[in-house]
Amino acid sequence: MFKSILLPVDLNAEASWAKAAPIAVKMARDDGIPLHVATVVPDFGASMVSVYFEEGFEEKALHHAGEELNAWVEKHIPDGVEVHPHVLHGRVYDEIMRAADSLEVDAIVMGSHRPELKDYLLGPNAARVVRHANQSVFVVRGNA
Repeated sequence: MFKSILLPVDLNAEASWAKAAPIAVKMARDDGIPLHVATVVPDFGASMVSVYFEEGFEEKALHHAGEELNAWVEKHIPDGVEVHPHVLHGRVYDEIMRAADSLEVDAIVMGSHRPELKDYLLGPNAARVVRHANQSVFVVRGNA
């Protein structure tokens, strides 16, 4: 059905992947397709903010995120599933969509928290990805 899947995860928020990861793994395993797992390290946004961090902070943060993602993959993705970890850097929703396009995935499987009034239906990142992604997006509710 699909040729590959992207699973975005927030390594600091289990709700972002606790229910979505098993579904993405099942889809990848059942169809024998690669699973791309990505985490996003946010950028500073404004250059005036970056002056408060030591030189090389972003590079260290990206390296640390890579180590953490590899450990996460080792723990949560079973043997027999072809998995490719990716550390992205920028705005979460932009980077998810950019990675989905550049990796040429067919589907994005992502978690979303229970909506609050301010979120309407989905978390802000999931909502933006659903609205703007070129791929099919499967949103798995993290807590009902």
